[in-house]
Amino acid sequence: MGVPNSHWQLSDANREYKICETYPRDLYVPQMASKPIIVGSSKFRSKGRFPVLSYYHQEKEAAICRCSQPLSGFSARCLEDEHLLQAISKANPINRYMYVMDTRPKHRMQSWWATQKDIGRIIVMISSKVWNDETIRESERKRLNAMANRAAGKGYENEDNYSNIRFQFVGIENIHVMRSSLQKLLEVNGTKGLSVSDFYSGLESSGWLRHIKAVMDAAIFLAKAIMVENASVLVHCSDGWDRTSQVCSLGSLLLDSHYRTIKGFMVLIEKDWISFGHKFSERCGHLDGDPKEVSPVFIQFLECVWHLTQQFPQAFEFNEAFLLQIHEHIHSCQFGNFLGNCQKEREELKLKEKTYSLWPFLLDEQKKYSNPLYSSKSQRFTVLEPNTVSFNFKLWRNMYHQFDRTLHPRQSVCNVIMNMNEQNTQLEKEIKDLESKIKKRKNKQTDGILTKELFHSVCPESPSLKSSLCFKEQTVLPVSDALRTIEGSNAADNRYSDFPEAFKSDPGVVTLEYGVARMTC
Repeated sequence: MGVPNSHWQLSDANREYKICETYPRDLYVPQMASKPIIVGSSKFRSKGRFPVLSYYHQEKEAAICRCSQPLSGFSARCLEDEHLLQAISKANPINRYMYVMDTRPKHRMQSWWATQKDIGRIIVMISSKVWNDETIRESERKRLNAMANRAAGKGYENEDNYSNIRFQFVGIENIHVMRSSLQKLLEVNGTKGLSVSDFYSGLESSGWLRHIKAVMDAAIFLAKAIMVENASVLVHCSDGWDRTSQVCSLGSLLLDSHYRTIKGFMVLIEKDWISFGHKFSERCGHLDGDPKEVSPVFIQFLECVWHLTQQFPQAFEFNEAFLLQIHEHIHSCQFGNFLGNCQKEREELKLKEKTYSLWPFLLDEQKKYSNPLYSSKSQRFTVLEPNTVSFNFKLWRNMYHQFDRTLHPRQSVCNVIMNMNEQNTQLEKEIKDLESKIKKRKNKQTDGILTKELFHSVCPESPSLKSSLCFKEQTVLPVSDALRTIEGSNAADNRYSDFPEAFKSDPGVVTLEYGVARMTC
């Protein structure tokens, strides 16, 4: 990411998890941020999750930062927090303005301000004669306690206290709404015999794809703020480990092609999800805990990535099977990456010593998870700009029906291409083997010819060999030479038939099928 640099430094303030237990040990903060400012800001933020760096864009010199909501209560101001946000905006030399992106729906903010007004109204009532009425006093006391509990820990930044800040609400619902939406989706998928209209009606009423679109829109806004406006962005939700992780990781994925590779995607999950304290054990229901804490936050992230792979099939090195395998092992508990709720908890459980990591297991079968359409050169500096029109969102069939054997199997285009590539590779290997065999055979023949020529050049022919071959090399002498005439073509002409013993002892006589000849060389 290009850090540390002149604007960002590696801080050891949380080295012993003293400031925030759910953050990692090593954190990047602005150079201007001192340790007292960090400590003061952590006390003002929920769970002590103060603003820290998540991603730094080297070309634009803009940053994606993350934190949790402020604990405003009745006094919604913290000077240390204001100084820290000011330091983040000054760490960007190109644009001094920065966005504070609140991923919570805007109606939550409106209800919060209504709570503040109600509290003020009740305080006025306390000092009035109306409070003397016992009926009104009892009902208002209960209401005041409820609103005071809400106001004590659920707040928003006050725009009047922060300079060079622009606030943006993107409207992603909380974990309870997402859990209910997934349950409705699974009910629709599990119901047999639904008509097409009933299925799509149930899919729409679940709101699942609408929530996926909301997460995608938030990530697109984040990427455009950095690429178009050169502005840094601070992202937060309630506690900063659910919706914040979704938006920060997807924004980094859109901006940086490195995270679209197999190894880069592993780094992204380690950075924005595992290290920054997404509560995998509670959200995935690994242990018998509060069922209200279970929510498909990480599943939504994987589904958003899958939708990106559908729109940009050449931009990702990995395929759909890679995402499905990660999803499977989040719930299988076979690997230690996703056990526990934060880094501190994993260190206390000594998961590194007791368990294996998922990533080497996936890298061993990297070919299985490779996208045959991936083009690394063309996508190196490309920023993805997905289209979030409604018709671009569809049900992830291989996720929600991967174990349904009653459905007609469909082979994806990527699988067909992978099979064809494997066949081509096998054929190319066979061609190379045949070419090497042909080359070896030619070399053997050439070596044999060279050996003969070398033998004749080194060893001259002997006289006896010369005499045995002279009948092939010499021309036929005149017929008058009696010694070279072949006789015995008939019984009368066969003048040598009476002298067989003499011919046997004479090496110059050669017996033929139809006669005898005396040869002289």
